[in-house]
Amino acid sequence: MELTAVTTIRKPAPEVYAFWRDLENLPTFMAHLEAVRATGDRTSHWVAGAPFGQNVEWDAEIVDETPAEKIGWRSTGKADVPNAGTVRFVPAPDGVSTEVHVVLTYEIPGGTLGKAVAKYFGEEPHQQLDDDLRRLKQVLEAGEVVRSDGAPWGKRARAEFPQRPAQPLSDDELAKGADR
Repeated sequence: MELTAVTTIRKPAPEVYAFWRDLENLPTFMAHLEAVRATGDRTSHWVAGAPFGQNVEWDAEIVDETPAEKIGWRSTGKADVPNAGTVRFVPAPDGVSTEVHVVLTYEIPGGTLGKAVAKYFGEEPHQQLDDDLRRLKQVLEAGEVVRSDGAPWGKRARAEFPQRPAQPLSDDELAKGADR
């Protein structure tokens, strides 16, 4: 599966790059990451939440890096979820902000069945990546992830309020709305 997402953050590219490059910052805005631990200058160990309360783990290495511009990585060894990706930090036309471009590829365990089960439980990968980048923007611009009173618990809220892409209302839902 390949995912792409872009967001614009009102901070200069070197600052956004530096925050991301400190890999242990990633769980502050990536909802499914439980932990990332640097194991060397270009290597790290990752732990992520998975459906049914399970965790998946893998080691990764940075394979392509241009300071303040780009980080490319790939999983190594026998990763539970083989993955690779690139994040680019592009100065925005306003001269102040940074466009963050993410391309992520990974193999979902269980193939088609794994995708269907993940989607059923609200684990929609495209939506997750968009949500993660929105939280990155909040962390860098506001200093924290903004939470509402209805869902103040951060990662715990995933279980109670699973997110999914917007969908049109069904005919039944439209009919109910018309009755009101």
